[in-house]
Amino acid sequence: MSAEPSKSTPERPLDEPESQAEVFAVVRQAHQMESTEDYVELIDDLITSQGEARLVEVAERLGISQPSASKTIARLQKAGFVTSEPYRSIFLTDKGKALAESSRERHDLVYRFLLAIGVSEATAIIDSEGVEHHVSEETLQAFRRIIDAQ
Repeated sequence: MSAEPSKSTPERPLDEPESQAEVFAVVRQAHQMESTEDYVELIDDLITSQGEARLVEVAERLGISQPSASKTIARLQKAGFVTSEPYRSIFLTDKGKALAESSRERHDLVYRFLLAIGVSEATAIIDSEGVEHHVSEETLQAFRRIIDAQ
């Protein structure tokens, strides 16, 4: 699992089967990282605001059961994004901190772009949460140019 999904665009016209497969592969890869990014960003937020991240709070904030959160935390630990011990706080590794920071920067940029084009704050909050995981670096650069031009 890489820290940043490749969000490249296909080189062939999109009406070719191989190009369509490339597009769907990029989307599947983004979906695989989506949960990881949400978890590390939330864990970082909890550590920053409360000094620690506990499983019960992670599950509560994500609106999921503790067993579901525990399974994902175990997966993140195996992937090298977090460290934790039973009944103890969850901590980000350097790899997890880097991913949380990258995710937060993308999220903030998408949020500011949506506000810049006239989307309401309430909608921008919701939409930026999904878009941040599926946006290419090329698109992020375009968002930056538009925001900077205002």
